[in-house]
Amino acid sequence: MKFNFIDIDKSVLPTAKGRRKGKYRFYEVNGTNYPSVTSVLGVRKKVELQQWRDRIGENVANWEMGRAARRGTATHNLIENYIKGEPLTEKSVLPLGLFKLMKPYIDQIDNIHLLEAIMYSPKLTIAGQVDCVAEYNGKLSVIDFKTANKERQEDWIENYFLQTTAYAHMFEETFGKPIEQIVILLASEDGTVQTFVKNKADYEKELGKAIEDFYKYYEELNKDKITTK
Repeated sequence: MKFNFIDIDKSVLPTAKGRRKGKYRFYEVNGTNYPSVTSVLGVRKKVELQQWRDRIGENVANWEMGRAARRGTATHNLIENYIKGEPLTEKSVLPLGLFKLMKPYIDQIDNIHLLEAIMYSPKLTIAGQVDCVAEYNGKLSVIDFKTANKERQEDWIENYFLQTTAYAHMFEETFGKPIEQIVILLASEDGTVQTFVKNKADYEKELGKAIEDFYKYYEELNKDKITTK
């Protein structure tokens, strides 16, 4: 399948890659450090994550998180290759299998505005790298590609909806074009694929609270404000 790409002015987007400052990732834009969306939302699930670590042990938890990160990166690479019409670069069985599960849903994407692009929002004071901004079944959407061990319940993945809501606001703030919906495509090792199509308005209040809570938490922990290099 050949995808259509929309020509938009990408020169307005940041070019600096994220860098770690302690446990968290920041993007420096025009002298200001913007925390990444994933860092902001990670604090929101801190208690649940520590309970999981305590239950299975630090070594196992670190191994599993590393495995999940490698799986996700490899699957993302395959999706990006496919959308760009490039040869598939990953040869491992697991990411290839997850990509094949997701492919019929990826084929519902077209008129791609952004793919793996860094954005930021001076209004929300956060930044991050969006997977895809494109039309999904004819509606302009922020689309996130996720992988998991098994089928997920919606209340487990609220952070995914907050994350895509943040990217929707970044896109609208930068390009002045409304995002009609947020979309999560989730392929799991148990062979399931889930599609979640949501309205970002339903998550804006909780996103604002998550950002506020992160800044308070970070500044209390580090006795420092997130405003300088």
